[in-house]
Amino acid sequence: MSITWTETQIRRLKELDASELELNRRFESITARERGYQELEKKLVKKHREELKEFRQIYLRPRLCRLESKLIKVLVKQGFAQVTTPIIMSKGLLNKMSIDASHPLNAQIYWLDRNKCLRPMLAPHLYFVLKDLLRLWDKPVRIFEVGPCFRKESEGSRHSSEFTMLNLVEMGLPLELRQERIGQLGALVSEAAGIVDYQFKEVTSEIYGGTIDIVAGKDQVEIGSAAMGPHDLDRPWKISETWVGIGFGLERLLMVAQNSRNLGKMGRSLTYLDGIRLNV
Repeated sequence: MSITWTETQIRRLKELDASELELNRRFESITARERGYQELEKKLVKKHREELKEFRQIYLRPRLCRLESKLIKVLVKQGFAQVTTPIIMSKGLLNKMSIDASHPLNAQIYWLDRNKCLRPMLAPHLYFVLKDLLRLWDKPVRIFEVGPCFRKESEGSRHSSEFTMLNLVEMGLPLELRQERIGQLGALVSEAAGIVDYQFKEVTSEIYGGTIDIVAGKDQVEIGSAAMGPHDLDRPWKISETWVGIGFGLERLLMVAQNSRNLGKMGRSLTYLDGIRLNV
């Protein structure tokens, strides 16, 4: 007779980051299972409490905040200027990105009223800023933004309705250097986040038509997505420069770097602090 954990026990053990080996344990009796569960939960709870103590004594800032600070420092050192744009986005700016009522992304948007929403991406606001900076600054123009975005996601543990994006854009570089530059910038951010096992992969995109995704880890998780121009989407902004841009999800970067299965624990949370469960 082989007895496994109950559904309630599995859920709790996953919350406490039990390993695959621990989750797949088998028992000869219910009594043995209950004893095993009590011992394992106690061990995992102790581990989490020790990690919370370490966080308070050493780090004091969650990994998400520490990663954001590190990436900002790295990009500023490379000559990228940081911008901060509104979290509320107008419907008109989304329309300029070809996102109208018929677009697949439209159903994922958190609308505040008929004409305003919580931004599902950073690109429209960056376009808006770039159309002026291209007039005011010498080329190449390099900017980036880090900030929250919102989408009604329903695809499991690798997606979240609130997430942190890093978007970086470089405009005015030679046409023949675009691919090489994507490789350089993708490596810069990935490795700053502690990820060295990554690949570039061409895929189809609902917005840009085609992108170069950066995937990492044994499960080939998408951690970033790159595009290049001139592009058809540039026309509404009257931009004709050659450019490259990459968007990264910071929680995805952390999830892969920490070899975790759960994106939710990497971001803003009421139940986790620095990825550590609080109900312990």
